[in-house]
Amino acid sequence: MASIAKPAVQARSGMSNGKLVGRIVLYIVLGLVAIFFLLPLFWMLVTSLKPGDEWLQANWLPKNPTFDNFTRLFNNPSAPMFNWFVNSIIISGIATFLTLTLDALAGYAYSRLNFPGRKILFALMIGTLTLPGIVFLVPNYLTVNTLGWLNTYQGVIAPGLAGVFGVFFLRQFFQSLPKELEEAALIDGGTIWTNFWHIALPLSRPALATLGIITFLASWNDYLWPWLVLNDPTKFTLPVGLASLQGSFTFDYGLIMAGAVIASLPVIILYLLLQRYIIQSVAMTGLKG
Repeated sequence: MASIAKPAVQARSGMSNGKLVGRIVLYIVLGLVAIFFLLPLFWMLVTSLKPGDEWLQANWLPKNPTFDNFTRLFNNPSAPMFNWFVNSIIISGIATFLTLTLDALAGYAYSRLNFPGRKILFALMIGTLTLPGIVFLVPNYLTVNTLGWLNTYQGVIAPGLAGVFGVFFLRQFFQSLPKELEEAALIDGGTIWTNFWHIALPLSRPALATLGIITFLASWNDYLWPWLVLNDPTKFTLPVGLASLQGSFTFDYGLIMAGAVIASLPVIILYLLLQRYIIQSVAMTGLKG
């Protein structure tokens, strides 16, 4: 009996050692990937702390760290940094809220309501994902100009609302929810709106958090469309404002990197606050449909 048990123990030990080695390798690979993605952020931060004579030097860490770049940024009369920051917060916040609202309503309708032409409309909508965004630039600009929305917040926000990806993403998530919960609510006298507001939305918080941070990040980093619509420097968003600091023949690395550090903080904080919901969304979202 001992001779039979010994190989079994050795086999289990070999399997556990193999799993341990595989896990170590996995952690090493993930660590290298993390370092690869964090290096640009680290370079941005240390450059913002370098004085002007160190910007182009090969040393990673500043020899004489200083906050002078941040001081110059906020004391620059031609660069209303505080206004740019507030503009970006307002535009990105409103755009994210309205996008989540419209995408959730549309996604639930495509998931649960049986209306004529539903499949055809959904297929046509998904087909627009194959078109590059630059195709819509001129029509959107002409529409905003006709409405008199140039150089306004609504002119920046409106064209990006109800994105196709968001509708598709939430529709797939709603499809993964058990219909029995909503059918039971209907039997108890509920309505479609009751099911959406009290059942579907609370269960879809992970998906909404994921879509919210994607939408906020896209709006926060958008440069081309706000640059076309806005012409008043006090209404610039951060990407447009920071780009205006760059001269035709000069590039103030410290000033630009200081602004980039400030611009990245809200997104990093938002991700840290919502990362639990994002992980849940990845684990829960179904792709049936």
